[in-house]
Amino acid sequence: MPNLLACERISLALGTRQLLDEVSLGVGTGDRIGVVGRNGGGKSTLLRVLAGVQGVDDGRVTRVGGLRVGMLSQDDRLDPASTVHAAVVGDRAEHEWAADARVRDILDGLLGGVGFDTVGGPDALVGPLSGGERRRVALARLLIDDPALLLLDEPTNHLDVEGVQWLAAHLVRHRAGTSGAFATITHDRWFLDEIATRTWEVVDGQVEQYDGGYAAYVLAKNERDRMAAVTEERRTNLLRKELAWLRRGPPARTSKPRFRIDAANELIAGEPEPRNGVELVRFATTRLGKDVVDLIDATVTVDERPLIDRQTWRLAPGERTGIVGANGAGKSTLLRAIEGTQPLSAGKRKQGKTVQLAMLTQEVRELERFDGLRVIDAITDVKSHIMLEGKEVSASSLAKRLGFDGGRQQVRVSQLSGGERRRLQFLRLLMHEPNVLLLDEPTNDLDIETLTSMEDVLDGWAGTLVVVSHDRYLLERMCDRQVALLGDGQIRELPGGVHQFLELRAARRARSDDGAPTRVAAPQAARTDPAQQREARKDMARLERSMSKLADREQMLHDALVSAASDHARAAELDGQLRALHAEREEMELSWLEIAESVED
Repeated sequence: MPNLLACERISLALGTRQLLDEVSLGVGTGDRIGVVGRNGGGKSTLLRVLAGVQGVDDGRVTRVGGLRVGMLSQDDRLDPASTVHAAVVGDRAEHEWAADARVRDILDGLLGGVGFDTVGGPDALVGPLSGGERRRVALARLLIDDPALLLLDEPTNHLDVEGVQWLAAHLVRHRAGTSGAFATITHDRWFLDEIATRTWEVVDGQVEQYDGGYAAYVLAKNERDRMAAVTEERRTNLLRKELAWLRRGPPARTSKPRFRIDAANELIAGEPEPRNGVELVRFATTRLGKDVVDLIDATVTVDERPLIDRQTWRLAPGERTGIVGANGAGKSTLLRAIEGTQPLSAGKRKQGKTVQLAMLTQEVRELERFDGLRVIDAITDVKSHIMLEGKEVSASSLAKRLGFDGGRQQVRVSQLSGGERRRLQFLRLLMHEPNVLLLDEPTNDLDIETLTSMEDVLDGWAGTLVVVSHDRYLLERMCDRQVALLGDGQIRELPGGVHQFLELRAARRARSDDGAPTRVAAPQAARTDPAQQREARKDMARLERSMSKLADREQMLHDALVSAASDHARAAELDGQLRALHAEREEMELSWLEIAESVED
């Protein structure tokens, strides 16, 4: 494929830091590139160089004649005095953009339709919009302009789960097989796997290039490290653990492309599961007792709107739950209700006597009072040692695991980047040794390497975990159970995970559009269309993953039932839960068989 853009031995230093060091790369027609790397490693700088808004110290950047380049940066440049309509569609005639199916799809996916409903209508001013709304407006404008080379810097920020799925589908649908290309910086591993045919890792002034998305990147990186006899034991162990998780997950994760699988399987031979759920629950029960936090017949009303309506939710010791929902559905409000800082309009909240609760909010302003301290001092301000995985761990050691090496531990807090401040906030929470941890959008400002480090730390943490996130990969990786807020005041169980949430949302939209319930008919005949075949296999993989999780929960309940043999009331309660799990698993097995019959061998 012909190159749209080529970089030849480009170098760039900012201050004393060498961000790019004799880097050569190209972007070809039809390329879909994901860009990963540590915070501050040069990813955004690289995109600015490609866009032509950042010069280089040495080397050459060449573009084909007349190449139109568009870039979504992290700081929007929208005119605050402009209307939403003018900012998005400019001076295009209404009959032109309203009749364009591609433009309507963008408006539906990002702004609530041609009426711009989610941002207050076409005549709303850009200035008063929230940061997330401005981000959607800027992204919609860029996608409608449809430049030949599209550069996106963290496009999933401020998008909910549905928005992320829509954007992935849109980019693949409208960029595959076209004369254009795109490159996107992202920390969302699910999104990266969906959209990328190539992955660039910006590290130590170089750009390492891999075929495929996140799964292929992890496989190739492990293989490259193995071949090079990498001796960084901590880093290699983390990658091996991540690879083990990927290989145990849906087969689709390793199908883009399938290469060196035998070497990868050899690499993870004997690698244990990321965490021992039964053992962690036992430790958590020891620390917490049987009572954690209960919301009983609880109602939470905000601006006269009931976000939570007469719901009962009891958190169990060692439970790891993910909360998904559309923006504005009340996810953060539910976390604050669990924390006890959001008053209930009705019902009651009950907290166990031994509960030590900590919450990671979306704000990092609480660190401002430590701006004059070194990073290590801001951590030891809480404690100098904690117990993790049954061992005593020093503050310095834990900081190193989360990306603060010896040098960065000595830096003043005021000099930290947004991602580093987020890491420090998380570290300080862990040093308090909570046994209930609430995380509100923990992926904000964090790079992929830091996310895998955070997941690794939490794998050995014994306590109850509740996570709000739009990051599908993180929810699957960290949580054994998922619930949804669909905007109707109910807390809905999701045995099928985020995939089930998206199906429920689609069904609700269909009912709203048609005025009647919509059922998805079970497949009666083999699906011959390749896309349908792929979707069917994804559905089978999702059900297999859900059934595996149910099996783990069944084992935990069996163990608990044995322990409660002398407590008849508790035994009866556990038996009821087991029966419900069995019924749920039978339904999943039937669904799996129906889909399997529709898939051609």
